[in-house]
Amino acid sequence: MTHADKAESLFKEGYNCSQAVVVAFCDVTKMDEKTALALSSSFGGGMGRLREVCGAVSGMFMVAGLLYGYTSPTDNEQKKAHYALIQAMAQKFKDKTGSIICRELLSGPDNSPNPTPRTAEFYKKRPCSELVRICADIVDQVIAEKGI
Repeated sequence: MTHADKAESLFKEGYNCSQAVVVAFCDVTKMDEKTALALSSSFGGGMGRLREVCGAVSGMFMVAGLLYGYTSPTDNEQKKAHYALIQAMAQKFKDKTGSIICRELLSGPDNSPNPTPRTAEFYKKRPCSELVRICADIVDQVIAEKGI
């Protein structure tokens, strides 16, 4: 199963978009799934359903940080390189979808804290399954280019 398949499967099980992307890469990040689920839980629905940055994109950034992030507050070269990577990943996503903003991707501002029931109709009208796949594919492209 590819990371994109795993992310989509997790999303369809009911995990949020951010959780789906982060947990799909636990085999690579070596993070345990419970920690990955908790860490990424706040980012679904564009950060707590605020419809800001897409949760799948936030999850993609978290995976990139775990794999390639900087740890020294004084290493400006590593920080610059990491931010450039994040911006490039965001641009790849935006090139495919038109935006990294949840409300723009979903065509609406519904930011109620209530999760939307996962019905067949939900999956028909929401692009989220495809968005988690796109993010997983972008991470896999980065891994192919940079290694682990």
